[in-house]
Amino acid sequence: MKPNNSFNNPVFYVSACFVLLLVVIGAIMPVKFGKVAEKLFNFTTINFGWFYLLSIFIFIIFLIVLSLSKYGKIKLGAADSKPEYSFFTWISMLFSAGFGAGLVFWGVAEPMSHFLKTPFPELEAMTEESARIAMGYAFFHWGISQWSVFAVVGLVIAYLQFKKKRRGLISTSIQPIIGRNKVIAGTVDSLAVVATVMGVATSLGLGILQMNGGLKSVFDVPSSIWVQMIIAGVMLMTYLISSSTGLDRGIKWLSNINLGLCLLLLVFVFLAGPTVFILNTFVLGLGDYFSNFIQYSLRLTPYTGDTWVREWTIFYWAWSTAWSPFVGAFVARVSRGRSIRQYVIGVLVVSPAIACVWIAAFGGTAIFNDLMNGTSIAEAVHADIAVALFETYQHLPMTTILSILSIFLIFTFIVTSADSATYILGSMTSRGSLNPALITKIVWGLLITAIAVVLLLAGGLEALQTASLISALPFTVILLIMVVSFTKMINQDYKKAKQREDGD
Repeated sequence: MKPNNSFNNPVFYVSACFVLLLVVIGAIMPVKFGKVAEKLFNFTTINFGWFYLLSIFIFIIFLIVLSLSKYGKIKLGAADSKPEYSFFTWISMLFSAGFGAGLVFWGVAEPMSHFLKTPFPELEAMTEESARIAMGYAFFHWGISQWSVFAVVGLVIAYLQFKKKRRGLISTSIQPIIGRNKVIAGTVDSLAVVATVMGVATSLGLGILQMNGGLKSVFDVPSSIWVQMIIAGVMLMTYLISSSTGLDRGIKWLSNINLGLCLLLLVFVFLAGPTVFILNTFVLGLGDYFSNFIQYSLRLTPYTGDTWVREWTIFYWAWSTAWSPFVGAFVARVSRGRSIRQYVIGVLVVSPAIACVWIAAFGGTAIFNDLMNGTSIAEAVHADIAVALFETYQHLPMTTILSILSIFLIFTFIVTSADSATYILGSMTSRGSLNPALITKIVWGLLITAIAVVLLLAGGLEALQTASLISALPFTVILLIMVVSFTKMINQDYKKAKQREDGD
C-alpha cells in the first residue's frame, strides 16, 4: 500500500500552526499562559464536572451492554478475519499508547498522595482507614472508567476502518449524525490532532523529568535542563528509528519488551515485598472498588465545596477524554480481527486488571512500609512526586538494579508512546491512512520533541497540560455523538446482514 502524504491536507497545516502558536506563547509568556489555561480549565471542570462524570458512566454501560448483546459476535473486520496480533502482543501494544508510562509514574504516587491527603475531609490521614481508601480510589481511577473512553473511540474507528473500509477519523465516525460537512469535519479532526500533540508532548516532558530524577537517585546525575535535553535527544533518535521500521517491528518489539519488563518487576516486588499484605490489599481493594463503583463514579461535593473530586477524578476523566483520539485510534489500529466482545473484554477488563495488580504490588508495598515500618515514603512523594517509585525501591533488596530497570522501562514506554503517537498523528493528518508517509511521522516526531524541550526550558509543562485538558469538554460531546452514531450504524448494518442471510 502506498504511503499517504499529509502535506496536501489542510488538517495538517491548521493543527501544526495552531500547536506552534501555543508553544511560542507558552515559551514567551509561560506565567500568563498558565494562568489563562488554568482559568479555562477551572471553568470547564467547575461548571461541567457533572457532565464528565455522567458521560463516562454512560460509556461504561454502553460498552458492557453492547458486548453482551447480539452485536458482541461482530468482527472488527471481515466475518472470517483472525486477530492480527497475539493476545500478549495486543495487550502489550494497548499499554504502549501512553497508558503504561502513566501507570509506572502513578502506581506508587497516587495511593501515597491519597494516603497523605485523603479523598474525604473527615478522614484522618496516614491511618489504616486512609490507606484502604487510598488503594480503593487508585483502583477506581485506573480501572474501567478511564479505559472506557479509549475503548469507545477505538471501537468506532476500528469498525469504520476494518468492517466498513472507511477512513478511521473522528469526523467520519460522527457523519451519520452531522452529515458530510467539511468545515465541521476539518475542525473536529484538527481538534483531535492538537489535543494529541499537546498531551503527548506534556507526557514526554514529564517522563524526561522522571528519568532525570531516577538518574539522580541512582547515579547522582544532576537535575538540569542540559541533562533533560540529552535525554530528549536520545529518545527522539530512538523513536524515529523505531517509527521508520513500521508498526509490526519497532512498536511491536518494544511493546513486548515493555510488558515483559513490567511483569518481571511486578513479580520481583510481589515476592520481595510484603507478599501476603499485597494479596490482601488487592482482594480488599477489588471489593472496595466494586462496592463503591457507582458512588465514586457519580460523586460530587456541591454541599461542602471540597475540591478533591475535581482535582483528581474529574481531572482524570478530562485527561483521558483529551487523549482519547490518540489512544483510541491506536487501540483501533491493533485490534483488527477481534470480535466486539473480545475487544471489550481485552480493553475494558484485562487492561484495568493489570493496572490494579500493579498498584496493589507497588502502592501496597509503599503503604506497608509507611504503616508498619515507620518509613516516610508519603512525605517524600509529597515533596517530589517524580521520586515515588525510586523512594519505594529504597526499602527493597537490589535497589540499584530495580532503579536501573525502571529507568529503562520508563524510557521504552515513552519511546513507544511517542512512536505510536507519530504513527497516529501521521494517520490523522493523512485522511485516516493506515500507512502514513515516513516524512509525516518524522515531522510530528520532531515537533513533539521540540515542544517538550521548549516547555522544559520555559517551565510551562504544567500550563500546557492544563491547556490540553480544555479540549476535553468539546470532545466529551463528540464522544457522545459517536456513541449514538455507532449505535445507529451497527443496527442498520446488522439488519442488512440479516436480510442478506434470509435472502440466501
